[in-house]
Amino acid sequence: MLSLATGSGKTVIAAHVVAGAYRKGNRVTFCVPALSLVDQTFERFRENGIEADDMGIIQADHPWRRPDAPIQIATAQTLARREKPGTDVVVVDEAHIRFKVYEEWMKESPDKLFIGLSATPWSRGLGKLYDDLIQPITMAGLIARGYLAPPRVFAPTHPDLSGVKIGADGDYEEGGLEEVMGAKTIVADVVATWLAKAERKPTLCFAVNRAHAQKLHDEFEAAHVPVAYIDAFTPREERDAIGRQLKTGEVEVVCNIGCLTTGIDWDVRCISLARPTRSEILFVQIIGRGLRPLYPDGVDPLDVGDVERARAVEGGPKPYCLILDHSDNHQRLGMVDEIVHDALPKGKPPKTASERADDGDKIALPTECVVCGCLMAARLRVCPNCGAPKRGRPGVEEVEGDLVEFQRGGKRRRGKLVVEQLRERGKKQVWGEIRAMQIEFSWSDGRAAHTFRDIFDDWPNSVRNARPVPPSTMLRSWVRSRSIAWANSKRNADRAREVA
Repeated sequence: MLSLATGSGKTVIAAHVVAGAYRKGNRVTFCVPALSLVDQTFERFRENGIEADDMGIIQADHPWRRPDAPIQIATAQTLARREKPGTDVVVVDEAHIRFKVYEEWMKESPDKLFIGLSATPWSRGLGKLYDDLIQPITMAGLIARGYLAPPRVFAPTHPDLSGVKIGADGDYEEGGLEEVMGAKTIVADVVATWLAKAERKPTLCFAVNRAHAQKLHDEFEAAHVPVAYIDAFTPREERDAIGRQLKTGEVEVVCNIGCLTTGIDWDVRCISLARPTRSEILFVQIIGRGLRPLYPDGVDPLDVGDVERARAVEGGPKPYCLILDHSDNHQRLGMVDEIVHDALPKGKPPKTASERADDGDKIALPTECVVCGCLMAARLRVCPNCGAPKRGRPGVEEVEGDLVEFQRGGKRRRGKLVVEQLRERGKKQVWGEIRAMQIEFSWSDGRAAHTFRDIFDDWPNSVRNARPVPPSTMLRSWVRSRSIAWANSKRNADRAREVA
């Protein structure tokens, strides 16, 4: 089993594996999990030096059906209905997706060499099918060397999934999940967050099911965002056309379910994640859709060193992939580049970060930056988005109302009041955030207006029509501190009356 991160050129490496086996006199069958990947694989192999005349496609009525060719490309579904081709080496793409036909073939032909390819080889029992795991470099290593773009994650929505049942596969049941994630406030927040943060970046939006994806599509459309919808039944020609439109900007968001988790190499610069999951495989596959880097014109990543390549990504058109996580997946599973397993599971899939934490292991999950809300990996000391120090760093004391930083010698330097920082964000922005909190907590119009007035000493009449936008951590903290102060003053007044 060869494991390489999504976007790291796995298909290119596969082409060289296939070509090398063929040069040694072997017949090779390359297996893909979906029909949509057949022609794409054929073209990638041609681009990487395999002659078209040496390849055939096992598919009825396909123009390149050539049963005698030494290299065959087939889907698992086609192989299950036909007699297996005569071959010496079988290469299984996306091998974490288990198909009965592969396992039967392994038992029938123990003399054949089976090579699995996967970015996420953690499915139940894979260690019983493959002998060894080859993992030459981790996702974090590829990011550090400039072969992948780093993710930058915001988690503006924290859905309550306590009532959603867990299915037999260990993941959330679709019906209960759609009920939570399809709520009007969450659907609206997905669109509002994208409008506020994505800056029209080409985006894949992942939904729970078809009904949920359609709700998201309609909400984006209502906000005048050029949006498309794809599911498993979308014809390949239409899907390819949508991919081209995403590249040209004719489409800015593509709402889908799970059909874009494998086998696409579109220009994706933002992932809107509205699909909670307990599966590390699904989580990593989804985020991986956006990590393919874009280099500046004139930069060949193979002609420069690691440092120059990483700098080229940082200074290029896509310095990072923006992740808008409305599902709490990062707080549940950890940062995607920190999910690493060193062995193939012989039984159950490896435990996730949150499951290990529940078992008593010390697991440091990411935390939100108190200034901008960006998620910070436990290893980081400053926010990758705004540069603010992580909460709780030695030498910084938090007091209500003012931020007071201790400097050398014990001297203090007073910072701006939180209310002043909120005013600097502007009335329209803050009122949009207050409106979102009003929806979230079912505030009355009066409470929302008074919250605005407490900040600006004015009523929100001039910005009444501002759309709800995700509340900043700063506003949430300020509102919380005001609520605590009010509760304390009420309690003290009650005690005073009791004494009197």
